[in-house]
Amino acid sequence: MNTSPWYNDPNIDNSDIISSRIRLARNVQGFPFLRNLTRQSATELVNKVHKAAEQFSDKQFFHKIIPQELGDTTQQVFLEKHILSPHFLHNPLPKGLLVSEDTNISVMINEEDHIRIQVMKPNNRLFDTWDTAAELDHFLEAHIDFSFDKELGYLTACPTNVGTGLRASFMMHLPCLEDAGAIEKLHEHLRTRGATIRGLYGEGSAPLGSIYQVSNQVTLGKDENTILQDLDTTAFEITELEQQTRDKIMATRRHFLQDRAYRAYATVSHCRVICVKEAMQLLSDIRLGFAENVLEMPKPDKPIYQIMMEIQPGHLHRMARNILNEENTKISRANYLRDTFQN
Repeated sequence: MNTSPWYNDPNIDNSDIISSRIRLARNVQGFPFLRNLTRQSATELVNKVHKAAEQFSDKQFFHKIIPQELGDTTQQVFLEKHILSPHFLHNPLPKGLLVSEDTNISVMINEEDHIRIQVMKPNNRLFDTWDTAAELDHFLEAHIDFSFDKELGYLTACPTNVGTGLRASFMMHLPCLEDAGAIEKLHEHLRTRGATIRGLYGEGSAPLGSIYQVSNQVTLGKDENTILQDLDTTAFEITELEQQTRDKIMATRRHFLQDRAYRAYATVSHCRVICVKEAMQLLSDIRLGFAENVLEMPKPDKPIYQIMMEIQPGHLHRMARNILNEENTKISRANYLRDTFQN
């Protein structure tokens, strides 16, 4: 069994599409939606899903995790890895978490819905990611009665998820569209296509390092394959726009892009104190420099996105085996970057 997380794949630096993600919202027949759950019924739900998961052909596939027993640092690391959501952590009711050995598949029990299935894979592997999520969905549905209406489809706590319950998304690196001030215009265009663009950690989050999430908004009235096809087409159009913008910069301001990449490389190689926002921007410039072949410097052993994730506070606290204050977190981040880019 592959035990390597998706973000360890070296090919994720070879595309503007960093990752593909599928999330499925499901609720269990006979239980009220989360806002009306009692602690007892929430516990029953957790046990019910755990029991179903134990029937999986490979019983060692999932690790059962009790979210309430996770320390603050581990919770933050899981958030930074996109394994779980802030909504899930903030829910005071009993809840459960199933995570695959490679951490690429997770099942949140008692998030906004009773069950949230999530699968992530590197680059544009949307349909492959869907196949994995659908297989797990079908398995669970064989052991659990999901709330389903013949006309509406799967019933969910939020009306925007009714129907397929499917949220498909790409994590994309769009530095030149961002520099050109085109993201807001892109947002308006995507709205007409039944899609949306958000920051690095989804709804309500800001972009960091020019990384955005592009996902479908429509779940009702379309089947799963149509939703995936539409999003795949949309992502292709966005990557074309990003590349066209880059080509214009390379044709007229190549030395400007090159200078930014070299300055960024020099800074991360020698900094002593650095905040996460600045570090993410510098890493974005370096990633773009390598992608456009204007940065002739040694590439780190790790993909740039993995480095971006590992300079987040939770990862730094885990490496330090201690909760660091803000100043020491900045120092630790600088130390990590120097070690990564000087070796």
